[in-house]
Amino acid sequence: MRISTAAFYEQSQKSMGLQQTNLLRVQQQMGAMTKILSPSDDPISATRALGVSQSLALNTQYAASRSMAIQSLSLEESALQSVTTVLQDIKVLVIQAGNGSLTDADRASIASAIESSMNQLQGLANTDDGNGQYLFAGFKSSNPPFVRQPDGLMMYAGDQGQRLMQVDVSRQMATTDDGRSIFQTVQSGAGYITRADTANQGTGIFSTTAVIDPTNSNFDKDFSLRFTSANTYEVNTVPAGTTPLATGNYSEGSPIAFGGVQLSISGTPANGDAFRVETAKNAGTDVFAALGDVIKAIRTPIDAAAGKDRAQLLNALSTANRKMTNAHDNVLTVRASIGSRLQELDTLNTTGSNRVLLDKSHLSELQDLDYASAIAEFYQRQTALEATQKVFVKIQGLSLFNYL
Repeated sequence: MRISTAAFYEQSQKSMGLQQTNLLRVQQQMGAMTKILSPSDDPISATRALGVSQSLALNTQYAASRSMAIQSLSLEESALQSVTTVLQDIKVLVIQAGNGSLTDADRASIASAIESSMNQLQGLANTDDGNGQYLFAGFKSSNPPFVRQPDGLMMYAGDQGQRLMQVDVSRQMATTDDGRSIFQTVQSGAGYITRADTANQGTGIFSTTAVIDPTNSNFDKDFSLRFTSANTYEVNTVPAGTTPLATGNYSEGSPIAFGGVQLSISGTPANGDAFRVETAKNAGTDVFAALGDVIKAIRTPIDAAAGKDRAQLLNALSTANRKMTNAHDNVLTVRASIGSRLQELDTLNTTGSNRVLLDKSHLSELQDLDYASAIAEFYQRQTALEATQKVFVKIQGLSLFNYL
């Protein structure tokens, strides 16, 4: 069989071109550190690698969201920790105000200290995240949530929205809590709060209201205890029923039971004196309003000769102390919720890190290059190319004239 010179050159060119293409492909794989340079190299592995890459991208985004959520919740926890400290300080001042040896000036100083603490509490309630977004304003985060009105009352200008963040595939988490649920709410188990009517003329001072029978049909209702004379009383539900819930003769210090609760009264109540025993949710849940009431009561001068002034102060302090305790408990409950969310985020971070490791391992199996095999193939194809080139040069030099 005779091979023409043109056919020889064409065949040699194709052979060397193929060897160069194979060698270049190995070099590109080594340079790119992957065995899949284009989907056509391995369509199945390329498709799977794309899915794993998308999973890694999502995990990266979830990790970033969790980081932002941790930052927001940590800021909130720090603010509420300070709120807890302020409320504890206020409770101490309220108790101090009941000291019988204090003068009006001494109590005025305590009232000023409580007012300063209330201002500090307002500042904490208006905490922002450093970017002008207020933590406790709900969705209205661009404006301070608690604004003092000209009459001194504190108004909540936010809403009850919670900003949610997608922190995992199927988990949305609230990264904020609204101010109303923190500073104007009490827990469902806060119990009863007793307060004396401001028009009372006697020296009756109430004790702590205790729950004795939560199964009572009238339990969880509001009650009014009114003295029909200096020695007799009647108890009605609020609103009042057709007949009194309970009546009896007053004996100082003896428990008065009604509607599944009981309390005792010391001192000498006057005819017409009244006391309200209300569930915490109906007795006023705004901590700022409670502070305003107790400041006013502490600043009111006491006539030493009129025992009713002293009784009014002690009753107001008792009511305020109970409300401060409820507010303190509510803040602790919110802090517990924040701690639970932070703990969950730590768990999700651990799970996410493990998922990333597994995805990266799977992606490596699909597309990473085996360098030992690639280097061996590189030298093999390089040697083959060099051999093909040398053979071409040798054959090219063959001629009949060399044998004449």
